[in-house]
Amino acid sequence: MTRGDTTLTTTSGFPFDEQDGFVAHRAWDTAREIGQQPELWREVATTAAERAVEVERFLAPLLADGSLRVVLTGAGTSAFVAEVLAPSLTRRLRRRIDAVATTDIVSNPREVYGEDVPTLLVSFARSGDSPESVAATDLADQCLRSVHHLVVTCNGEGTLARAHAERADSFVLLMPPRSNDRGFAMTSSFTCMLLATYLAFDPTGLAASGVEPLARAAEWLMAEWDAEITALAGRGYERVVYLGSGPLRGLARESALKLLELTAGGVDSYFESSLGFRHGPKSMLDERTLAVAYVSNDPYTRRYDEDIVGELRRALGAAHVLEVTAHAGEPGRERDDEAGVLAVPGLADVPDPLAGIVFVIAAQLFGLRASLALGRTPDNPFPDGEVNRVVRGVVVHPLTESSGAAEEA
Repeated sequence: MTRGDTTLTTTSGFPFDEQDGFVAHRAWDTAREIGQQPELWREVATTAAERAVEVERFLAPLLADGSLRVVLTGAGTSAFVAEVLAPSLTRRLRRRIDAVATTDIVSNPREVYGEDVPTLLVSFARSGDSPESVAATDLADQCLRSVHHLVVTCNGEGTLARAHAERADSFVLLMPPRSNDRGFAMTSSFTCMLLATYLAFDPTGLAASGVEPLARAAEWLMAEWDAEITALAGRGYERVVYLGSGPLRGLARESALKLLELTAGGVDSYFESSLGFRHGPKSMLDERTLAVAYVSNDPYTRRYDEDIVGELRRALGAAHVLEVTAHAGEPGRERDDEAGVLAVPGLADVPDPLAGIVFVIAAQLFGLRASLALGRTPDNPFPDGEVNRVVRGVVVHPLTESSGAAEEA
């Protein structure tokens, strides 16, 4: 699977053809939303530049408070945006940033908000209509004396956006309308919210060339690797494990969810950190397992990622391990000719969350192709309504003084 040519060229036109079976197999929305990501990232960058002064005016006074706690939150894929961003932003901004899912906040608000300190709650939501989205912000208002809200959403008409649009203590950051994915699985919504939030908190985190290297790398990946990923998905793996360190562990978690969602559970998926995988989870490996390892751009962390790649190749065989990296072909690294190395050009110097929005496209494509190989309908893998695009059936119970009486007693 190793590709020798990593020259970055611009693809022309849309990477997928509407007539390539996607419409007939109810996969067109998902394919289109994967393919549109480079174009949408350019829109996100343009909007970020246009609104930079507004965002700075909202965030700067808050971040000037050394006691401020920043909580990044969302449900499902939106929660994994938080998990990718929190480690990197903690490092770059040198301040406390926690990733806590709305599902944990709503069920356990007194634990999550137990420390009553000035808080910025950053809420990620594709639609903003999931029950936990608004409930998490309401509970923050109820439990904390000082809280501000940054709402990052793809739907300006969603319940969450409308609830915070006119509030003086809130700022609503809208993504391009097309990022409000119509398909079941979040794809462009995930990467757009991640990119926009990174730019909001760390506008100097991209080089002078801005978002263009990311967009071009993604276009290259789709043009050069879709056929190989299709072949990989057609092998009939029963299990797939995704590994990554730091911010890329959150990316591994999102990748595992994409496969589980798009195949309607037809392929078992798992995620773990590169070091953590040895501590028990490695026992899941068998001859029907594919391992995918995301390799960090941090030189120290990368050594651990590459160690587990070598170990997995010895355990599974090189043909059953896919290494996704921006650092292939470095001096001193031996590679098996049969090893799978998706070497993405042009990303070696970008922070891991930004490299991750390109890396994750490999997982999105694999999920799409594996779904089709199993005869599923990716745009709606659950036609019986057992699982829904916007979560239903959640009852948000009121938080009263008596709710925590047993614990406090």
